[in-house]
Amino acid sequence: MSQVPELTPEELHGKMEAGEPLVILDVRNEEEFAEWKIEGKTLEHINIPYFTVIEEEHEALKDLPRDKEIVVVCAKGGASDYVAQMLLDTGRKASHLKGGMLAWSQFYHPVLVYADDKMKIIQVNRYAKGCLSYAVVSRGKGLIVDPNRNPDVYLKLAQDHGFVIESVADTHLHADHITGGQRLAELTGATYYISAQEAKGTSLKFEPLERHAKIRVGDVDVEVLAIPTPGHTPGSTSFLIDNRFLLSGDTIFVGGLGRPDLGGKAKEWAEDLYDTVFKTIRNIPDDCLVLPAHYGEIWEIRTDGAVAATLGEIRANNEIMRNEDRVSFTEHVAAAAASLKPPNFEEIIAINRGELQVDEERAIELEIGPNRCAVHHMG
Repeated sequence: MSQVPELTPEELHGKMEAGEPLVILDVRNEEEFAEWKIEGKTLEHINIPYFTVIEEEHEALKDLPRDKEIVVVCAKGGASDYVAQMLLDTGRKASHLKGGMLAWSQFYHPVLVYADDKMKIIQVNRYAKGCLSYAVVSRGKGLIVDPNRNPDVYLKLAQDHGFVIESVADTHLHADHITGGQRLAELTGATYYISAQEAKGTSLKFEPLERHAKIRVGDVDVEVLAIPTPGHTPGSTSFLIDNRFLLSGDTIFVGGLGRPDLGGKAKEWAEDLYDTVFKTIRNIPDDCLVLPAHYGEIWEIRTDGAVAATLGEIRANNEIMRNEDRVSFTEHVAAAAASLKPPNFEEIIAINRGELQVDEERAIELEIGPNRCAVHHMG
């Protein structure tokens, strides 16, 4: 049996949060590494493909540092165990990521964004995907927004924080990951909300957001205002809480705006996005905290672990949010959206529409890779 120290995704994240200086030795091929890797502010990345290590043996590893822990990462955890043992044999401090990038893709981490005696907001970060979901909790009752595929994450969250999941909502029909919205609602008996525009032509069981300007969470304490914010998709909906928190889905990110092209109507949807930015949310105050459904860059994670920024900060730092010329804005957004699309997005959309059923193995495979929902990031 191998004696190589192994780290679970939770343990690796703990070391990252503690600011430990780690070297990630990724032994996947160069294309896979360039496409998607573990992100962290204190991480140093080195990519040496496994077959290079096999062919050149210790020669391939000779320049690796001896003064830092090296965490070896591969696709599923097999090759990394072997390479980590080679490093241990040279006297280096080494470990490997148990389950590899496959396990990392299933790691979720909750962060408390806000709490007072009336309400708390918890952000759940799925690091490998840059996916963010939320629990809005009051008086022992909870609303889950944009849940990812694994319902156990949210059932445990409810147990840990002592609330009952009464409502589940998707801000839009997601294209980069499989939603857990319907499944979570079925398991808990909660009401599942999504815009009728998003669910049009599907067999989904849902309560149309258009019928509910407000969603009550708790007895009388928290009212979630549903605001149509089309652009990323025609039925995208944001949730405004107490005029202080905007759960913006994929419409507004800390560093950009949602791409409008995944329905094949980039120009038309970019026009909708313009109206959302410069009409619908114009009167939302600058000190309102934006809590998006995704992020694309590691710098978007604050020092407290949350991905969030005030609307004023986003407006000030993101040039496209200040471009009020409709023609220029629309052309810029539509052109920027021509970049790479989310992997497997058409199949994922079909699953989220209820038109396609896949097994667990295929679901995990479909979701592997980064999110690509933004069209612009401030630098």
